[in-house]
Amino acid sequence: MTATPAEQPVSVGALLRGEARTLQGWLERWETKRVALCIVVILAGAGLYGAAMGWWRAPLQALFVGIKFPLVLLLTALGNALINAMLAPLLGLNIGFRQSLLAVLMSFTILAAILGSFSPITAYVIWNSPPLSNNAVASEGTYRFIQLMHVGIIAFAGTTANLRLMQLLRQLSGNVSVARRVLFSWLGCNLFLGSQLFWIFRPFIGTPDLAIQFLRPDAFKGNFYETVLMALKRLFELS
Repeated sequence: MTATPAEQPVSVGALLRGEARTLQGWLERWETKRVALCIVVILAGAGLYGAAMGWWRAPLQALFVGIKFPLVLLLTALGNALINAMLAPLLGLNIGFRQSLLAVLMSFTILAAILGSFSPITAYVIWNSPPLSNNAVASEGTYRFIQLMHVGIIAFAGTTANLRLMQLLRQLSGNVSVARRVLFSWLGCNLFLGSQLFWIFRPFIGTPDLAIQFLRPDAFKGNFYETVLMALKRLFELS
């Protein structure tokens, strides 16, 4: 007897392959073990990548970022689950809080699994890079390279995860246009909350002239968007 999609065993492979019918079945029947799988993969994958990210500054920074990076992903998913569930019906997809939470969790699980697979490569590059030093000129080129490497890897992982989420939303709604609207609205919410959480939990690489800290004393002072606007203002003033 063939198992229904909802009864098929928990598998990271099914997530990475984006098996839309299987994932739809998972959403239809909430199971703690599926949520637990997502959380474990996010903690492991994002934690390993976060540790590799922070290692260039110091081993203690690697430990802190290994904790903070998956925490930001989990808080973003939890914080946006309710508003995502409210937005989806307005845009043509009738799902509830649990379904929206699990859908976003599965998307972040794919992201974390990909990042985790890249962590050995990232760690190797950082291990062979010149150490971060107080000499800003000496570290500038290496810092920019490492920054671009992280941006490229995270962008690739995020794009893949969102494509898989798009496939799932299309399977749920049966309409490409509805799926696209829901996806973009969810991405906007995730970006809004996620970027602010990243701001609060900074630093992720850190600078050599500041003490290594889990959170900075002014963590809740200002916000990500104000900093971006100020940076743009200074850029235009210099040009």
